[in-house]
Amino acid sequence: MTQLPARWRVHDLLRVTSAAALCFELPAPDWVADALRGAPWVVVRRAAARDGLIAIGVRGASRAQRCAAWLDPRAVQLRRTPAQLRLAAASLPAPRAALPALRTLGGVGRVLRGLPRSSWGPGGSVGFELASGVATVGADSDLDLVVRCALLPPRARAAALWRALQGVSGSRIDVLLETARGAVALADYARDGPCLLRTAEGPRLLGTPKP
Repeated sequence: MTQLPARWRVHDLLRVTSAAALCFELPAPDWVADALRGAPWVVVRRAAARDGLIAIGVRGASRAQRCAAWLDPRAVQLRRTPAQLRLAAASLPAPRAALPALRTLGGVGRVLRGLPRSSWGPGGSVGFELASGVATVGADSDLDLVVRCALLPPRARAAALWRALQGVSGSRIDVLLETARGAVALADYARDGPCLLRTAEGPRLLGTPKP
């Protein structure tokens, strides 16, 4: 399996110098240049490394505006991990912090306080807003969480964690457990039976996932 260099990890947010630093398989959609002018941030996506480039995704203003691309590492100005973005939530203005997904982020901190502080944080629209400062979280946004772990926990422990997270009021919560081999959704892993391991080469169906 081809792995990303340790410096660039899936879900990291990267500030780029300009749209010109990105390479696309096909001509870039018209909205990409405007999106990067307003918020020059991209997210590291799950894909096999290619020619020293970073696999990234560009986010537009709507859910339909998502675009895969490749980035020259020399064009990276800043890198923010999910754990770093979680800490940035403390500086949000009150109206933004009151949104359900952002309010829920504070609640899950109490459930996950036993995990290393550097191991988890927000992805998705919450992570993007915390990195870029652009208001991307809406009243109906989910909270996407990334939990990085060397080994997948026992399923009984994962089930207990999932139940505890469901007790946090606010928005819907989605959690990915990220290991060196790929990621599983906590909601699926917490149940008995097969689940999908997301890898750089595509999804794999596993009966009992092992990192």
